[in-house]
Amino acid sequence: MADTKDTQEEHETSTDNADETNHDPHFEPIVSLPEQDVKTLEEDEEELFKMRAKLYRFASENDPPEWKERGTGDVKLLRHKEKGSIRLLMRRDRTLKICANHNIVPLMELKPNAGSDRAWVWNTHADFADEHPKPELLAIRFLNAENAQKFKAKFDECREEIRKSLERSAGTTDSANKVAEKLEELSVKDDKTKPSEEQKEAESEKKEEKAEEKK
Repeated sequence: MADTKDTQEEHETSTDNADETNHDPHFEPIVSLPEQDVKTLEEDEEELFKMRAKLYRFASENDPPEWKERGTGDVKLLRHKEKGSIRLLMRRDRTLKICANHNIVPLMELKPNAGSDRAWVWNTHADFADEHPKPELLAIRFLNAENAQKFKAKFDECREEIRKSLERSAGTTDSANKVAEKLEELSVKDDKTKPSEEQKEAESEKKEEKAEEKK
């Protein structure tokens, strides 16, 4: 009988433990925080290139000046769908904090970094990584030489696209200026051919004098 009683107690104990283990209480949060859509400002842009890399900036303010790591993450080349401008954007892993953000311009040129076949150096006059634009000397390093060459090829392609776009804009502006100049010339000619008010009055007086002489 004792064995039977012990077995029953063990069964009841194991059942209670199982209930405690399966128990999953649900507590309503004290403060309800609705989900919000966070915009990255990339919604109006087309992604032309994306690759993982490590970014550095030349800290000229240090004594002595030195290269300092700025972050590791995906570097992107993004074209604005309406404006047609292209920018380089890079965010750090995990935190997604921006470590490079500037427009691509024709004069921007990638140069080898200390002879490395997987790193490039370039200057930008206005990098917005820290919100306020400032000139930076940046360096980027890829996993291998192949990835570095892919980045350079796309970077140079973007530079050429921007150069052609600027030339077209300049040509359109020049044409508009020429049309405005021609219209101005025509208006000046028209003014010269039209009799002035003084000329009209003089002619009117002459006609009146002739009429009186006839009388």
